[in-house]
Amino acid sequence: IRHNSFVAVDMDLGCCNTIDCNVLLRAGRCDKSKEMNYKLTEPEAQSEAPKKLPYNLREKREKDAAYRTMIRAELADELYQKIVDIVIVKKKYKDPNFSSKDLAKLLQTNTRYLSAVVNSRFGMNYSCLLNEYRVKDALRLLADKKNAEKNVEEISAMVGFANRQSFYAAFYRIVGETPNGYRKRIQEAKKKK
Repeated sequence: IRHNSFVAVDMDLGCCNTIDCNVLLRAGRCDKSKEMNYKLTEPEAQSEAPKKLPYNLREKREKDAAYRTMIRAELADELYQKIVDIVIVKKKYKDPNFSSKDLAKLLQTNTRYLSAVVNSRFGMNYSCLLNEYRVKDALRLLADKKNAEKNVEEISAMVGFANRQSFYAAFYRIVGETPNGYRKRIQEAKKKK
């Protein structure tokens, strides 16, 4: 297959065919090669295949948005302080329905300015910011003996997640393990003390 002047080689067939190159790439069965007779060996193919992340997580991509640099520094500083006060100090992240529109309305600004400040000052988008503080709170609650009788879904609701899937995905992305796995590990570590 010719794809932007490259040839896609299906390793199972050992030749070019009419399957879309992107499909083959995702399946780990394709190499973009300038030579039609090039074929990856099986070990090479496995290392070239993209690693599937759990909970439908994706690799973080950096974006260069011009509007982020167009906001005045004084305004960005002022909005940053207000965001910290509302979202973190007043713990509005615990409200599962607290959207960026709601925050922009409280700050008397628009969502584009809000997004620019969150991206430039916190290094993440609005949803990731809320989820990070929700997960930090969940870590504390999962490790606390007072909450031992509460299941993970109850704790996820306490910290502001609307559903179990979004909680597990955010928790795994930030901590690197599941909430139940974290809770078990902490309980075992406390027993050893």
